[in-house]
Order: sequence, then C-alpha cells, then structure tokens
Amino acid sequence: MTPFHLAFPVTDLEKTRAFYRDVLGCTVGRSSDHWIDFSLFGHQIVAHQRDAPAGESKTHVDTIDVPVPHFGVVLPMDDWRALADRLEARGDIDWIEKPLTRFAGQPGEQATLFIRDPSGNALEFKGFASMESLFAT
Repeated sequence: MTPFHLAFPVTDLEKTRAFYRDVLGCTVGRSSDHWIDFSLFGHQIVAHQRDAPAGESKTHVDTIDVPVPHFGVVLPMDDWRALADRLEARGDIDWIEKPLTRFAGQPGEQATLFIRDPSGNALEFKGFASMESLFAT
C-alpha cells in the first residue's frame, strides 16, 4: 500500500508540532513558518497555519456519533492497542470517544478511538485483528 497525503488546517503550529511529535509519535519532516510535514505511521500529513479551525458536523455510525470531517490511520490490532494504552495513560488527551469496539460480531469488527488535536481537528484510529476485514461487507 502506498502512503496517502493529507493537508489540514491548524491554528497554532508549535502546539501542533508538539502534539503530533510528542503525543502521537510522528516524525517531523520539512516545515516553514506556515506549515509542517509529519509522518503519521508512514503517511504524509501536512499541518497548514490558518486563523480558525474548520467547521464540523456529526453522523451516527454503529453506536456512536462520528465527527465529520475527521482523519486517522488503520492499524494492526497490536499497534492500535499500544497507541490506545499510551493515550489513555496521559491526562491531557481531548477525547471524543475513548477506545471501544464497533460492529462487534459483524463483518468489519474494529477497535476505534477518536481524539482532537490542539486545533480541534478530529482524528480516528482504527484497529483490526485482520486487515482483510477492513472492507468486509
């Protein structure tokens, strides 16, 4: 699978750098006074300075209301559990949804969690026991 690229708005580059680097463990790439590249589990995401965060709505999926827009990464279950444990151990995470299982006992069963970055962007991290079930119907 090839890496994806995502550009997203942020309101404070230094808080963004600290969050993605220190909280999520991203590698910091190129940057300027207006943007920062990060490697998010091997995918290129770029934080662009903006005066105000983007708007958001919600949609109901399985048992929870999901913020739209949001972005994140699908991980093997062991990697997801390590990330979830690391985030739960911190006292400074802005949780939207703490770790839970969605679609239990159904095709596509997954672990998920939702958090916000310092600019209010919603991030989702999913864990699958088998990546073959990612697109199961």
